[in-house]
Amino acid sequence: MKIRIRLCAIALVFGVLCSAHAQGQNLFVSEYGGSIYKIAPGGAQSTFASGLSQPAGLAFNSAGNLFEADFGSGNIYEFTTNGTQSTFASGLSNPTGLAFNRAGILFVSDFISGNIYEFTTNGTRGTFASGLGGPLTLTFNSDGDLFVATLGGGNIYKFTPSGAQSTFASGLSSPRGLAFNSDGNLFEADQLSNNIYEFTPSGVKSTFASGLSYPFGLAFNSAGNLFEADEFGGNINEFTPSGGSSTFASGLGHPYGLAFQGITLPVPEPSTWVMVGMGIGVFLSGLRFSRRSS
Repeated sequence: MKIRIRLCAIALVFGVLCSAHAQGQNLFVSEYGGSIYKIAPGGAQSTFASGLSQPAGLAFNSAGNLFEADFGSGNIYEFTTNGTQSTFASGLSNPTGLAFNRAGILFVSDFISGNIYEFTTNGTRGTFASGLGGPLTLTFNSDGDLFVATLGGGNIYKFTPSGAQSTFASGLSSPRGLAFNSDGNLFEADQLSNNIYEFTPSGVKSTFASGLSYPFGLAFNSAGNLFEADEFGGNINEFTPSGGSSTFASGLGHPYGLAFQGITLPVPEPSTWVMVGMGIGVFLSGLRFSRRSS
C-alpha cells in the first residue's frame, strides 16, 4: 500500500510540474519589419526588441539568452532575458538560420555565401560546410545530426557531427522552417506549396497540413504541438499532433522565425530531466524504506 501511495504521489507531482512547464513557455517571433515579439501562452503579445534589420532565425542557448540572425545587417545579436542587446558576431553575408548543438556551439546558415558557420561560446568562428545553394534554416535531431533547408534545388541536407553530407529530401517547393518532434520526425514548412510536410527518420514524406499562406518558421512546444509562422497571413498557427489547427496569434506583419523560451526539442531540456531524476531518486529511496519497514 505504501509503495502504491508513493508512486501515485510522485506521478501527481510530475504531472503538475510537466503541465506547468508546458503552459509557461513564451513564444518569440521575429518579424520582417525589424522587431522580435514575445507571445505569452495565453496569446498576449509584447515587443521584446525593435530597430533590427530584417530579423530571421531565432535560437535560445542553455543560459536562456536569445540569439537572432539579423539578415539585413549581417550580424548575430544576443539578448539577455531582460532584453539587453549585444553583438555576438558580425561581418556575415545575410545570416538566416540558427541552431545550437548539445555542446553549446551555435550553427549559422549564411544565405549569400552558401556557408554554414559554427561559433564557439566566446564567438570564435569556423566554417562547418560550404558550397550550398542558399541555405535558409537549420535544426538538429536527437543524434546530433544537422539538417539544412536550401532554397537552391529545394533540398534538405543532412550533416553528421563530423561534417559528412547527404541529401535527405529533394524536389521541395522553397523549403523554409524545419523542426523535429519527439518521435524524431522532421517537419518542413514548404513555402510555395503552402504545405507542411512530415518526414520519417528514413525520409518517407507525407503532408501534415495544407492551405497555409507562405509558411516560414516552425517550432514545437513541450506538449508536442507545432507552431507555424504564416508569413503572408500574419498569423501564428498551432497544430496538435493529430493535425488539428487553431490560430494562436494574429495581426503580425511578416512573421519569420520562431523559438520557445526554455525548450530545446528534440534534445530533452536539462532542467526538466534534472527534476525528474531527483524525483525518481526520492521515489526509489522511499521505495527501499517502505520495503524495509513493511
